[in-house]
Amino acid sequence: MKERFAVYVNDLSEGLWKKTPPLFTILGMCPSLAVTTAAVYGLAMGLSTTFVLVASTVIISLFRRYIPRQTRIPIFAVAVATFVTMIQFLLEGFLPDIHKVLGIFIPLIVVNCIILGRIEAFASQNTPGRSLADALGYGLGFTWALTVIGGVRELLGSGTVFGLQVTPAAFVPWSVMLTPAGAFWTMGALVGLITLWRQRGAGKERRAAPLRVGLDHGANGIARPAEGGETA
Repeated sequence: MKERFAVYVNDLSEGLWKKTPPLFTILGMCPSLAVTTAAVYGLAMGLSTTFVLVASTVIISLFRRYIPRQTRIPIFAVAVATFVTMIQFLLEGFLPDIHKVLGIFIPLIVVNCIILGRIEAFASQNTPGRSLADALGYGLGFTWALTVIGGVRELLGSGTVFGLQVTPAAFVPWSVMLTPAGAFWTMGALVGLITLWRQRGAGKERRAAPLRVGLDHGANGIARPAEGGETA
């Protein structure tokens, strides 16, 4: 049971943190550049993608043994398109303002490389449980990345976060942050900061390793003298 749980946690953490798109796997770049002008748009796009990714991967995983290899890509596309249509109608009916901003990028989820890539590489070869964990990891990772990118761009480009004014009246917005160039700069800064934090953490672990070895050695006892009276 513990081993299975560890496998699920590893599947979840891969996309959630280790290979978060679009920061560490260059996937889903079009919506990352185009719709992240505000945090709420990034959040909506990320959650929409997560819904489609989770639903389609679980369905494909359930029927993976019955899908002919020669026609798998069209079948994958039909499954994804079905859930994209559902989320498009939901956004249009309940969140029309967000639907209007996201526009063409909702239908383009059908050809999102994250979704088709995870279906082909993972869901079509693994159980529904592992496929669910993998899809949640990549979907939620994509969601937090887009939300942070959108939040930074909105803060610097408009002085607001989720539509709330957080900067003083004297603040002059950086209009360039609301362009695709601003998205590239934000993504580069995030990748740099996260990579630096990871490297510092890895460095601390390497420095602590000799200490742990020494403590373990001391706990097990110092090397005993050899038979000849010399210290081994």
